[in-house]
Amino acid sequence: MDFDEIKESLEFLDDWEDRYKFVIDLGNELPTLPEHEKSAASRVEGCVSQVWLVVDEAEQQKLNFRGDSDAMIVKGLVAIVVALFSNKTPKEVLDTPAQEVFQEIGLNEHLTSQRANGLRAMIDRVYAEARARAA
Repeated sequence: MDFDEIKESLEFLDDWEDRYKFVIDLGNELPTLPEHEKSAASRVEGCVSQVWLVVDEAEQQKLNFRGDSDAMIVKGLVAIVVALFSNKTPKEVLDTPAQEVFQEIGLNEHLTSQRANGLRAMIDRVYAEARARAA
């Protein structure tokens, strides 16, 4: 599912319980990373749950992110981060105001502080990967 579809679905759902279920469903749809990719190098520091992010370079210098987590809601957040940033050039990734986007869809206000910190850590990791490839 692309980010616009995710955003539209979240905006349609009024109830936060329904939104949480939707986020969990997104995580369930996210392909599991192979065990060999769940390494220290791909682990996102700053998340209470285990989170891994992997980036692949595609055609025309576009980046594709893949991720996984051992926690259901966090895996859904990983799916949203992957959808937001994948298939963009490093510059496009860096120009994406992720915190504003997540605020706009109302995601930040209903996350525990630990999950919000983990989400920030994921976003920081994506930006770091894009900066490394933009150089």
